Amino acid sequence: MKILTDVMYDEKNQLKMDIYQPEKSNGAVLIDIHGGGWFQGDKTKDQDWAQIWADQGYLVLVPNYRLAPEFLYPTALDDVKNVYHWLKKSDYLEKQKIGVYGSSAGGNLAIELSLAFGLPAVSLSGIIQIEDWLAAHQDVTPQPKAAQVNNPNLASNLIDQDGGDDRFYKWFVLNYAGNQAEKIKDMSPLNRVSATAGPMFIANSLNELVPNEGVWLLEAALAEVGVPVMTKFITGSAHAKGYLTEAQPYVELFFKQYLLKN
Repeated sequence: MKILTDVMYDEKNQLKMDIYQPEKSNGAVLIDIHGGGWFQGDKTKDQDWAQIWADQGYLVLVPNYRLAPEFLYPTALDDVKNVYHWLKKSDYLEKQKIGVYGSSAGGNLAIELSLAFGLPAVSLSGIIQIEDWLAAHQDVTPQPKAAQVNNPNLASNLIDQDGGDDRFYKWFVLNYAGNQAEKIKDMSPLNRVSATAGPMFIANSLNELVPNEGVWLLEAALAEVGVPVMTKFITGSAHAKGYLTEAQPYVELFFKQYLLKN
C-alpha cells in the first residue's frame, strides 16, 4: 500500500489526514475516526486499523479533528463532516461507496456521519447515551484519569480496559460539553435518528466503560424507522479497540454487505 501523510483537508483550521491507498482497490472508501474521549489522540492512533482495511483493498482516510476542552461540541463533529465533504469533491472518489468507522469518541462520530449522510457505519464502544445518563448520575463526581490525561499517545487497545468507570465517563462527556446545558441536551446521536440514516454495526463489551443502554436505545430507534442495525456484545470488560480481534470478522462482513455487493 501507499500511505500519504498530512494531507490537508481544512486549510482554515490546519486539519490534516493520512490516506492509505491499497495496492489493488476494491472500489470502496472508509473514513476512520480515532477515539480518545474527544480530548486526546490523533490520526496515528489508528494506523493499525487503517492498514488492515487497506490490505483488503479499501481506500482509508484517517483525519485529525479538533479536541476539547479548547474546542467543544460540536466542533469535532463539524470537522469530520468536513472530511466527508472534502472526499466528495476530491479526485479520490469516482463511483466508490463510502463507509465510516470509529471507536469510543470516534464511534460516536461515525454514528453521527451515518445519521447525517446515510453512510454504512461501524461503532465500537461509541458514546451514545449522554443527557439521560447524566441526569440519572447526578451523584457521580467527575474524575479524569491521570494516566490518560498525561499520556495522550497511549495505545488505544490499552485504554479503559478495566470495565465501568462512571466518574471518568462523566468527566470526558462534560469536558466535551464545557458543562453547558444546551450542548449536553444536543450531544447524543439519539436526537438525530431518522429513516435516512445508514445501516449500522454497533458493538460494546458486556462490562465496559461505555453504558450498554445506549446501544439498546439506538438499536430500537433505528429499527423503529426501518434502518438496518446489527449489534454485538463481547464477553468481558474491554473497551473499543481492546476487543477489535473479536469484533473484526463481524465488521468485515458488515462492510462487505453494504459496500462491496452490487
